Order: sequence, then structure tokens, then C-alpha cells
Amino acid sequence: MALRGGMAQQLACCCFLAALALACGVALGASAPRQTGPPSKPPKMALQKFTFKQSGGKRLYTISCKKEKGKKLCLMSCPAKCPNECLASCSYCMSFCMCDIFPGTSCGDPRFTGGDGNTFYFHGKKDQDFCIVSDTDLHINAHFIGNHNPAVRRSFTWIQAVGVSFGGHRLFIGARKDAQWDADEDHIDITLDGETVDVETFKGAQWVSKALPDLSVTRTDNLNGVTVELDGVFSINANAVPITEEDSRIHSYGKTGSDSLVHLDLGFKFYSLTKAVDGVLGQTYQPDYVNRVDISAKMPIMGGAPKYLSSSLFSTDCAVSKFTGNNVAGPTVTFAS
Repeated sequence: MALRGGMAQQLACCCFLAALALACGVALGASAPRQTGPPSKPPKMALQKFTFKQSGGKRLYTISCKKEKGKKLCLMSCPAKCPNECLASCSYCMSFCMCDIFPGTSCGDPRFTGGDGNTFYFHGKKDQDFCIVSDTDLHINAHFIGNHNPAVRRSFTWIQAVGVSFGGHRLFIGARKDAQWDADEDHIDITLDGETVDVETFKGAQWVSKALPDLSVTRTDNLNGVTVELDGVFSINANAVPITEEDSRIHSYGKTGSDSLVHLDLGFKFYSLTKAVDGVLGQTYQPDYVNRVDISAKMPIMGGAPKYLSSSLFSTDCAVSKFTGNNVAGPTVTFAS
């Protein structure tokens, strides 16, 4: 009976993901395909995003929704590895971490979902910068923070900031360090060419660059969530999230009271990548990309960190760099230790 149930769940999962790919245009992070005719409407799908509630300092992973009007309530549990929210299909009564479904995402102890749809881990190294996307006119580096837990003899890392170089400009998106996380404070810092970007603190508030009108920042929540978009080039969804005591207990992160390990959960969408694009995430968008990561492993890990290493957040000198644009000199970005 358990075997039949498992097979049924796997089949439902496959059907759901196939339908989701159609509904989402093969997903959040895919490069936008060229259309030769009027756009076709994707099939309707009842997808809901759930943010976890808390009780006694612990997340409540159980969620509920109705499949259809008049039908009984669907109860399900979001995966514990989801940072703060999950995506659920009431029709299939199934839940998923957003990072495991949408290409172009990075969450937690850096878990990426590539342009090919496969999920993998890239651990990088604490206090170092790695090129995650490098193309002729766009280069994105990520700055990693970390924590070593001697009890399990393992170091953990997270992405704390990204530096985006394009068209002679430098865009910084970072999560501000904090010893104790306060959900009523905004922990996202954004600068353009060294100048602070100020966005009002309410959901939907938008900032548009006067110097670069195609660049905008929109709050996706009152605090700690933004979408940064350069029309026709990229869209970056960034959420600042902490490592909670519960996270540390479940995953053995070894968190101490001196640092809440605030980091960024990221979602990328690209509109004009070339075939030569490279980088930890960028290479997965190559049309002839061959994935050499063991996807069947419990934790598929992408190696080769040295070739993605950059000398600083805005340097374009990683070994796989394809950037040929004008990366003008700008202020040096430093990080609190």
C-alpha cells in the first residue's frame, strides 16, 4: 500500500511540474524566448504562495487550502528546508520549495536551480566572491558569508550580497549584518554607482533611476523584499532572511547569538543572455550545456570553485569571465566581519 501511494505521489508530482512549466513559460529564471506570433495564453493553474506562521519561535509548516469550491479541505506540510514560504497546488494537494521549482533561483546554504531545471549546491567559501553569471555585457558576482560548526566539522555558507556590472554601472544588493534579527527593520541595502537607493517602506513602493530610467526597484513586501529590474536585461528578486535558532538546530549550522547570519534568497530572470554566458549559474543557460553534477545525489554539489573565484565583488577577473563591457572604477565595497 505504501509503494502504491509513493508511486502515485511521484506521478502526481511529474504531472504537476509539467503543467507548471507550461503555466510559467518554463519558469521564473528562464531567458525569455523570441516569439514569432501573438503570445499564447498559458493554462490556468491554482498556485498559492504560503508564508509560514510561527508559534513559540518555531515555524508552522502545515498549510491548508480547498481544491475546488465545495470540495473538502486539503491539508499538507511544506518541506522543512523551505526558508520562509512555499508554493502549493491545491489541485494536487502538494507543496514545494520555490527554490526547487523555478530556474534562476538561489536559496539558503547556496542551493541553485539552474536554467536547465536541475537543482545543485555550490558552497563557495566564507568571505570570498564568486562569479555566478558572466556574459559579454553583464557580470554578477556573489559575496559569501559563512559559519563553521566544529561539532559536525563542517562549514556552511550563504550569499550575503551580489554585485552587478553592466553598461559602465555598478549595482549593489546586499543583506545587512545583524546580531539579532528584527523583522520590523529593513535589512536590504542597495546602491547604484556608490549612491544609496532609497525606497519607501511599503509593499509596491517603487524607485526609478533618474540617470538610468530603465532601472527600477520595487518592494515586494513592506520590508526585506525587493525586485530590481533593468528592462530587457534582467530582473532580480531579493529577500533578506536570517538563520533562526530552529534553522540552526535542524541543519546543525552552529549559529551563535552574535550573528543572525542574514543573507539573500535570490531569484533571477534574464532576457538577453548570449550563448557564451558562463558562471556558476550562468553556464546552465547555455543552449548546449551538459550538466556534470550528480543530480541523483542527496546533495548534488557543483565543484570547480577556483575558476569562479573573483578578487572582489565588482571584479570581472574570474577564470570563466566573458565580460567585455565597461566596468568603470567605483567605490570599494567592504563587509563587516
